[in-house]
Amino acid sequence: MKDRDQGFTLLEVLIALVILALSLGAVIQSTGGYTANQAYLRDRTYAQWVAHNQLVLALMAKGWPDTGQTRGEAEFPKAGARTNGREWRWVMQVTQTPEEDLRRLDIDVFLLSDDGDESPLASLSGFKGKS
Repeated sequence: MKDRDQGFTLLEVLIALVILALSLGAVIQSTGGYTANQAYLRDRTYAQWVAHNQLVLALMAKGWPDTGQTRGEAEFPKAGARTNGREWRWVMQVTQTPEEDLRRLDIDVFLLSDDGDESPLASLSGFKGKS
């Protein structure tokens, strides 16, 4: 009698390769999703920092802010040895509140390279009182 249990058949090897390929495809897809999500969260964090910086600059500025809209650009983080700088566009809307000596400052921050998407990555509001 001949011993036929010496190894795997071709069919068993092919089935194992199909299972391995499907598993690796799922791992690669989830890794890609994780990477995209991580980049989005990094950009949102940077946008929040830009908004906070602009609000602090407006609150520290001397004088009473005029109502209306102000626009500007900022690089954050600054380009260095470990990071590339990102260019940001910010829009600050100053409005009068019902209180005469109080102004509301609303800041929206966008990635400068975004052409079609007009939703801000960060929005921040603050108030400045007349001193």
